[in-house]
Amino acid sequence: MLEKINALREEIASATASGPEEVEQLRIKYLSKKGAVSALMADFRNVPADQKREVGQKINELKTFATEKINGLKDSFAVAEDASLDEIDLTRTATPGVVGTRHPLSIVKNEMLRIFASMGFTIAEGPEIEDDWHVFESLNFPPDHPARDMQDTFFISRNPVDVLLRTHTSSVQTRVMEKTQPPIRIVCPGRVYRNEAISARAHCFFHQVEGLYIDKDVSFADLKQVLLGFARQMFGPETKIRLRPSYFPFTEPSAEMDISCDICGGKGCAFCKGTGWVEILGCGMVDPNVLKACGIDPEVYTGYAFGMGIERITNLKYKVKDLRMFSENDVRFLREFEAAH
Repeated sequence: MLEKINALREEIASATASGPEEVEQLRIKYLSKKGAVSALMADFRNVPADQKREVGQKINELKTFATEKINGLKDSFAVAEDASLDEIDLTRTATPGVVGTRHPLSIVKNEMLRIFASMGFTIAEGPEIEDDWHVFESLNFPPDHPARDMQDTFFISRNPVDVLLRTHTSSVQTRVMEKTQPPIRIVCPGRVYRNEAISARAHCFFHQVEGLYIDKDVSFADLKQVLLGFARQMFGPETKIRLRPSYFPFTEPSAEMDISCDICGGKGCAFCKGTGWVEILGCGMVDPNVLKACGIDPEVYTGYAFGMGIERITNLKYKVKDLRMFSENDVRFLREFEAAH
């Protein structure tokens, strides 16, 4: 009997397992009711009386040894399993999620606002549904100005007060000037609406960023320097600008600004129609009548304003030829801007 006990102890001591399932099989083999240790206990009745004490003690020691061996193997696999759980991110989705991308207009708008913020401008916003005074009258639009015609403006109601979808974010400037005395240095981003036929070069809604600076002794030279700084940060340090005389009801003098074509370097190509220049914005000194309408003394303060379309800047920066692509939500087109974040 003692030989059987010693042989079984050696067998248990050398037992190994490659996983929790094999550990369970070892437990059944040695410690279950029909296991090897239980079989020894069943044979205990046949042990001579003078050996029962010694054999009984050896069987109990064997049972304790087998239990510790099985538990040790079981604990080793539990530790390994816990370690593998530490490497699992339980916050992850069950299946990989498709990550979206910023819209190209948002990318360019944020870059434009970052540039102007570095020059000291703050952001101002206003309503898209406006009244005639803020959109037209306060900005020195005569009653017979073409922009007041139904073919250009989406009117919501015309009696007793003209209510419309704003045609430019200049209305935000008038709202700020109504409530704030100079110095004023703001940029106004937002969506605007005009009743135009939709094509590759035009849409019935688009986005603008307009700027306004009013203070004492503000000059056209200040305006030119700000716009030159913007152009070089947006399109590259070698970018050149030129200002051409123009007309806007709310600025005097007024100008349109071109930048040197970054495709041909100003030599002339199909994109710039052989001129070497591409127009990007309108600007000018704020008309004194606009200052008066908003309660600012034009004898004390002067200022400049500028405005540009975000779609136009995006077209130039990323060479997007068709304006309609910005509102079609084609994911193939949008994914091309993933690297631009």
